[in-house]
Amino acid sequence: MSETTSPQAVKVDLEALRTGIVPFETLEQAFGPASLGILIVSGLPLRFALLREKLLQYASYIAHLPRATLESLTVPEAKYLVGWSHGKETLKPGTYDTLKGSYYVNCAFHQDPSLQAAPEAANYANFPEYTEDNVWPPEDVLPGFRATFQELCSLVIDIAALVARACDRYATAHMDGYEEGYLERVVSTSMTTKARLLHYFPPDDISTTEAEQHDYSPQDVASVADEEDSWCATHLDHGCLTGLTSALFVDESAGLPAPIEPLPTLATYACSPDPAAGLYIRSREGNTTKVAFPADCLAFQTGESLERITGGKFRAVPHFVRGPGPGKGKGVARNTLAVFTQPNLGEFVDKGDKVTFAEFAKAIVSRNT
Repeated sequence: MSETTSPQAVKVDLEALRTGIVPFETLEQAFGPASLGILIVSGLPLRFALLREKLLQYASYIAHLPRATLESLTVPEAKYLVGWSHGKETLKPGTYDTLKGSYYVNCAFHQDPSLQAAPEAANYANFPEYTEDNVWPPEDVLPGFRATFQELCSLVIDIAALVARACDRYATAHMDGYEEGYLERVVSTSMTTKARLLHYFPPDDISTTEAEQHDYSPQDVASVADEEDSWCATHLDHGCLTGLTSALFVDESAGLPAPIEPLPTLATYACSPDPAAGLYIRSREGNTTKVAFPADCLAFQTGESLERITGGKFRAVPHFVRGPGPGKGKGVARNTLAVFTQPNLGEFVDKGDKVTFAEFAKAIVSRNT
């Protein structure tokens, strides 16, 4: 792996986004053709840090619920893209992803608190991943999980809309015929935004419990764990802007207490036990850059829909997550949240070719599930 520390991730303050004073040069450095495709936003509301810490601890709790409970929270008819998912998606061709578990949530509640999925089932029957209602663990099983999840996702979407507004300013100035305010409208009014709470299992768990439960040999799982992009294969996001929290590293070596209210606080680390593990972005020259950002910040990555909407002015960039090396990180899980802001199913991502997000996303979801 050819590794470099340049270019650097670009950081802006939330107030600069609110007041519309982010320079075009800054946006080019963050999202342009030669960029890392990521923008870090600082100066967030104080409640962000509290919600992040709480939800990312929930990721460990939910991954350790009894198997029967997790099966009741699994939705095969939504292609495992609603509720709990583990070992169902492909990490890469021919390899199922057993190294992490995910909890998927449709974020239509951001538009209407009564909605738990995109209200378009009649028109998009072939898109259950967006039209199937969310499933939640009962309050007596994981108290406060749903409320925390929904509140943090709504906050991330609101901030993503401000990033989108800055992108609109740039596109309006640099693209003939660009619809003013288009991306902000897409992000702020979407019924199909999808959140993914991720729990990367501790390395020692992968070769024992997880392999036994899912009929994978420890040797097979270990061979995947040795690869560069072992925890999340190199890929492009297919939405507009992906909001990312920094990872929380949870010490699970002594097991977890019962998830009773108030939720017991788990032992955590500020960074990975293996400094080489984490999020990497791959440049068009084949170099890789490790990206980390503070716990009180959000990062936003470009997706393929944004690239098409802006006619390539802003580019989606390949990225992956590297797991800890052999003998490192024993007993320590990595938890994080990704919020994929996406157009509504009937929205055009390419007005020239008349390609809707439904058509665009279908091929990608089919490829990965």
